[in-house]
Amino acid sequence: MNGKRPAEAGPCRGGKRGKKEVIAEFSEAVTEETLKKQVAEAWTSRTPFSHEAVVMDMEPFLHCVIPNFIRSQDFLDSLQKELLNLDFHEKYNDLYKFQQSDDLKKRKEPHISALRKLMFEDFRAWLSDVSQIDLEPTIDMSCAKYEFTDALLCHDDELEGRRIAFILYLVPSWDRSFGGTLDLYDTDEHFQPKQIVKSLIPSWNKLIFFEVSPVSFHQVSEVLSEEKSRLSISGWFHGASLTRPPIYFEPPIPRNPHIPKDHEILYDWINPTYLDMEYQAQIQEEFEESSEILLKEFLKPEKFAKVCEALEKADVEWNTRSPPNKRFYEKAEESTLPDILKECMELFRSEAMFLLLSNFTGLKLHFLAPSEDSETEDKKEGEAASTAENTEEGASQSSSEPRLPEVTITSSSQQSDGGEVESESEEKEAKKDSGVPTCQGELRHWKTGHYTLIHDNSKTEFALDLLFYCGCEGWEPEFGGFTSYIAKGEDEELLTVNPENNSLALVYRDRETLKFVKHINHRSLEQKKTFPNRTGFWDFAFVYYE
Repeated sequence: MNGKRPAEAGPCRGGKRGKKEVIAEFSEAVTEETLKKQVAEAWTSRTPFSHEAVVMDMEPFLHCVIPNFIRSQDFLDSLQKELLNLDFHEKYNDLYKFQQSDDLKKRKEPHISALRKLMFEDFRAWLSDVSQIDLEPTIDMSCAKYEFTDALLCHDDELEGRRIAFILYLVPSWDRSFGGTLDLYDTDEHFQPKQIVKSLIPSWNKLIFFEVSPVSFHQVSEVLSEEKSRLSISGWFHGASLTRPPIYFEPPIPRNPHIPKDHEILYDWINPTYLDMEYQAQIQEEFEESSEILLKEFLKPEKFAKVCEALEKADVEWNTRSPPNKRFYEKAEESTLPDILKECMELFRSEAMFLLLSNFTGLKLHFLAPSEDSETEDKKEGEAASTAENTEEGASQSSSEPRLPEVTITSSSQQSDGGEVESESEEKEAKKDSGVPTCQGELRHWKTGHYTLIHDNSKTEFALDLLFYCGCEGWEPEFGGFTSYIAKGEDEELLTVNPENNSLALVYRDRETLKFVKHINHRSLEQKKTFPNRTGFWDFAFVYYE
C-alpha cells in the first residue's frame, strides 16, 4: 500500500472495462514509520503509548484505539449505506441480543469489498509488524447492529486461532448515556473477571483492537437509546493461540439433606388445594407427561403477603453473585433474614416438602417414596389393604394430626425431557452415587442488568428445579428475567419459565439440559410506573437431587 497517497485523492481508480475500483485506505499518520516503531515498542514492552493518531493501553489488557481509521469520509458514507442495505438477522441467546448481517467474507458490494481487502491485507501486515505475531490471511468479519435493549454480556472472545479482535464503529453522534460502550473487565488470581474498569464510547470511524487472551473479558453494554443504532464491523485476526492457564473450577455449592420439619409446616404455609391426594395425583400425571408444571397461588394468601412485605422492607443484606462471565444477581445473606423469610427457606428444605415434591413429581426425594422395584408390590398390597386403608384414612381425618398421602413413583429416566433414556445400570449407578436425597437453595433478588449465563463448566445432571416467585406485579416477558431451558449445544429453547407472583415452577432436567436467566433490560424500569417502590422481583430458587 502506498502510505503517501494524498487524503484528497478520490476513493476510486480505473479498473477493468473502464469500471472504477473502490480503494480503502487507513490513516496516513498510522503508517508513518516513526509512529509505527513507537507502537511496536509499546506492544513489545507492554507500556502505554499515546498519540493523536494511536492510543495503546495495557490495563486491564492490551488494547488500542485509532480515532480516525479510514481516510475518506465519502468512502465511509458509502460503506454505511451498503451495510444498512444488507439483510440482518436477530442473534439471541443467554449471552447476547443484537442483529447481525450476512457474512461479509464474500460480499461483492464495492465498499465492503474494499474494506475487507484493507483489513486482511494492508492492515493485517501493519498489525503483524507491530505485534510481531504471524497473522494468517483468514477472514473473519461481520456487521452488527445494536438497538434499544440489545447487549453482549461478559466474555473473553477466546476461540482456537483468534489472536486479535477488532471493531470499527459507524455510529451517529454518540454519548455515554446511550449505552453501547465497550466495557473492559479486570480479573482475579483465577483469571476470572471481577468488575468493569474501563468503558470505551463508540464514535464514527473509530477502530478498536485488542489482544485475545485468557484475561480479555469485555462486554457491549445495553444500548439505551430508542432512536439511534450502534452499527459496527467486527472480526478477528488469526494466529497461533496463546497458552491457556488451567481451567478454574468454582468450589461446589454444598448440598444438604432435608431438615426435620414434619407435615405441620405444609398445613401452615401451603394452599390446601395442593395437599389434596387426588389433586396431587393429577399434578404427578401432568408432570410425568411434560417434566414441568406451574402451580399457581401456591402459598396461603396471608403467608405470601407477609413474605412480600418482608422482602420489600429491604432490611435484608444482599450479596452480589459473580463472576460476570457466569452470573450477576443478588443473593440474600440468610443470617440477616427476618423470621418469616427464614421460615419460608425452612419450608423448602423441610422433610415434609421433600415428600410433597415426591408426590408432585414421582421422583424419589424421600425414603417413604417407594422405589420403582417396589411399585408393583406396593400396588398389590394397596389393593389387598384398601378397606383397612380407608378406615385408617377416616381415623386420620378425625385426628388432629393430618398425614401426607402415599406416593406413586416413576423412574427418573422417564423424566428425561426429550433426551435419551438411561440404561438400567447407569440409572442404578447414578442413584448409588447420589445417596440420600439432597437440595441446595438461595433467595435471589433480580433487577435491571442481572442475568446468568451458560458457561464452559456448566454442570448437567438429573435434578429437579424449584422456583417460587415474589414481587412480580407488572412484570412482562420482554423485560427479561425469565428462566430458559435449552438442550446442550443448541440455542433453541425447550422451555421458558416466566416470573409470576405466588407461583411454584417445577422443572425436571437431564444431563443434556442447561438453563439460564435472561438478562434483565432497561424496559424493566417501566415496572416503577405502576409500582414506584418496586425494583425487580425475588425468587426462592432450589435444586433437589434424588
